[in-house]
Amino acid sequence: MAMKRRPEWIALGIAGAFAIGMPLALLLPGKAGKGAAAPPVPAPIGAGSMPALARVYERPLFGGAEPAEAPADAPQLVGIVGRLNVDAVALVKASAGATRTLRIGESVDGWSLASLAIDAAFFTRGAERVRVPLPIGPDGGEAGTDNTAQ
Repeated sequence: MAMKRRPEWIALGIAGAFAIGMPLALLLPGKAGKGAAAPPVPAPIGAGSMPALARVYERPLFGGAEPAEAPADAPQLVGIVGRLNVDAVALVKASAGATRTLRIGESVDGWSLASLAIDAAFFTRGAERVRVPLPIGPDGGEAGTDNTAQ
């Protein structure tokens, strides 16, 4: 009696031959692995020269340009006392030389205290806004250390 060939066995035999033959065909040396030459990579668009590394370290970490000097008639910040955003007050020296405490919204010499930071006070007069930093040096101490309380 002759054995009948089933279509499943034929398909399985073809799939097995393909599974063994294809990796061998791909591994053989020759033209099979070589494609067309890669197109040339276009040159990147130049953004100008890179700054010297020293200039990168000298610029401020946050923000752009150096802040402008406060006008001569702006109050001088002597210190900040209290907790920022809670009960902090600024100690300022007015143009007459007297030291006063200011809460946010209070004014001295036409300048209104707009906000406080750990190392500066921001005053406004009309549309003008200035940042007055804490003094640094032997008379004023280091900014953010002796003059501030958080």
